[in-house]
Amino acid sequence: MKTYMPRQADLEHKWHLVDADGMVLGRLASKVAQIIRGKHKPTFAPHADGGDFVVVINAAKVRLTGRKLQQKKYFRHSGYMGHDTLTPVATELAKHPERVIERAVFGMLPKGTLGKQVLRRKLRVYAGSEHPHQGQNPTPIDVR
Repeated sequence: MKTYMPRQADLEHKWHLVDADGMVLGRLASKVAQIIRGKHKPTFAPHADGGDFVVVINAAKVRLTGRKLQQKKYFRHSGYMGHDTLTPVATELAKHPERVIERAVFGMLPKGTLGKQVLRRKLRVYAGSEHPHQGQNPTPIDVR
């Protein structure tokens, strides 16, 4: 009995469209991370990039549960002493809602070169309902 190892030529990458309107951030991010990683396919291999492309629209309408909108903060540090910055998620959601979803999905991907390359290439997030990927003909999926 041999173990199946997918080759790069055997892998097929599809495009999916996810509407984030009214969805909970963490649940949306975990489903999107699974699709980007390729875990929903029977040809999944942890060392290969077999995932699909995901376009997320209406990022500004994503929902956070509990008091996360007031309490959750994103940490950033410049490397110099005392130069750390805490940004509230409400501010980030108002200014750049795409970054909130990208950061949540990135936290659920593997750390290292494969996770970074998968996120940069396969995730497209837009604040509104318009996106420039009609040419790829993305199939709408319901991740609820």
